[in-house]
Amino acid sequence: MSTLSRKLQTQKRHRRLRRYLSGTTERPRLAVFRSNNHIYAQVIDDDAQSTLCSASSLDKDLRTALAVGATCEASVAVGQLVAKRALAKGIQQVVFDRGGNLYHGRVKALADAAREAGLQF
Repeated sequence: MSTLSRKLQTQKRHRRLRRYLSGTTERPRLAVFRSNNHIYAQVIDDDAQSTLCSASSLDKDLRTALAVGATCEASVAVGQLVAKRALAKGIQQVVFDRGGNLYHGRVKALADAAREAGLQF
């Protein structure tokens, strides 16, 4: 049994993942952050150290349509929105960074929605 809290376990997994994941200009990183109340996604170019586009369950476009930001439906909406914004900027391929979270539930729903909306990863 682990003595680390769940948050520390997530942070440890994220540091381990980030050793190998980095976004380039040709293939930026789609980073996902999941809190208890909301979900956030950013497309990041690590070479230039800049965020190219982002979406979250707090966006004005989604806030009126979503009752709660911590559901799989909210994650699907955020995934579609971030994919639409990335495609508008000419980004088609990304590297998926799940942020140390398990690929399950809200994170998986966001990834599947982004794939269906046209992002390749």
